[in-house]
Amino acid sequence: MCSVAFFDLRWQDFIDILIVSFLIYRVLLLLVGTRAMQLIRGVLTIAFIGMVANILELRSLSWIIGKMLGAFIIVIPVLFQPEMRHMLEELGKGHLWRMAKDEKDIDARAEQLTKALIYCRSQRIGALCVLERDTSLKEVWRTAVMLKADITEELLISIFWPGTPLHDGAVVLDRSSIVAAGCYLPLTEKTDISRWYGTRHRAALGVTEMSDSIALTVSEERGEITAAVGGHFSKPLDEEQLSKICNHYFSFESRETNFMERLREEIQQQWSGGVKNAE
Repeated sequence: MCSVAFFDLRWQDFIDILIVSFLIYRVLLLLVGTRAMQLIRGVLTIAFIGMVANILELRSLSWIIGKMLGAFIIVIPVLFQPEMRHMLEELGKGHLWRMAKDEKDIDARAEQLTKALIYCRSQRIGALCVLERDTSLKEVWRTAVMLKADITEELLISIFWPGTPLHDGAVVLDRSSIVAAGCYLPLTEKTDISRWYGTRHRAALGVTEMSDSIALTVSEERGEITAAVGGHFSKPLDEEQLSKICNHYFSFESRETNFMERLREEIQQQWSGGVKNAE
């Protein structure tokens, strides 16, 4: 019967399957990095448990999960209205049909951030940029000044320029925009770090202890740029190293275990070896 069913397939069915697969793939790409993606993972986990419960004939559990999945159909559009609106806007812009990310946009964002931090270093302007990854930093930026602006060298420099209203706080970025400015971060609770660390560096350690973010800090006194990952600082970065980190982040390569684990291990080795930078 299986062989008969297979031969009943038309060539149009293969095209149909390819189109549907492509549409699902592109929609998932648009949802990557949003709260909606985390919700999808949760729903798939519940659905998997429900499938196992059906196989094992766990009737009570199957009934509860069935009711939960039914309720999600109503709850999801209400809770995730902003994410769904953003996805529809992206579809309207034609982003669904892009087979790959726009390399020019990725390079431009990385270049703009790198140039801004290098300029701040040259002028001894203190700066703190937090690159949001999988862990949401909503608790950090919800009370800050929301921007959702394009990542440009001029805007970043103007934010950190001494005397401006937002220069003392941190800037939170995601892979497409400057999310918020004037963010106040939790300070590290470490007691074994150098007393020469200032508030900016302690905040960079604090935010990377509570999340998987990357914090790039410019010291106004020492004129150095350091990266914080997992509650540890790197050695001072040169322009090439900074550019590499930024390019990996904006191209989503920071999601790859090899890159992030290698970066984290290098920073931890430097820390354990006694490399402690003061602000």
